[in-house]
Amino acid sequence: MATITLTQENFEETVTGDGITLIDFWAEWCGPCKMFGPIFEAASEQFPDVKFAKVDTEAEQGIAGFFQIQSIPTVFVFRDGVPLGGKPGAMSAAGLTEFIQMVREIDMDEVRKDIAEAEAAAANSPDA
Repeated sequence: MATITLTQENFEETVTGDGITLIDFWAEWCGPCKMFGPIFEAASEQFPDVKFAKVDTEAEQGIAGFFQIQSIPTVFVFRDGVPLGGKPGAMSAAGLTEFIQMVREIDMDEVRKDIAEAEAAAANSPDA
């Protein structure tokens, strides 16, 4: 599977839904991004069940700003439409494989329970 170029227009439809979506935040001028790009692309072929997407931080500053990307490359992950966080820095092929495996092992029922509890606590807070 080839990587998807993320823009404001296709962002929502790409990251929502079932499964894992990995987003590589990068820029053309970034040396580590250029080294990591082929690793990310190769992983997209190795893991056809995972969506691989790329955000050019220069072209899509709104998306990069929303996610508070402060260093590139950064890989941000969604699973089942839920944002799980990011990992800054270039990874080796083995490191990216390990990262994907770690994401697969996350108990999403537990994550959704934690989110619901946090939302309930925020709704019941005196500041709400």
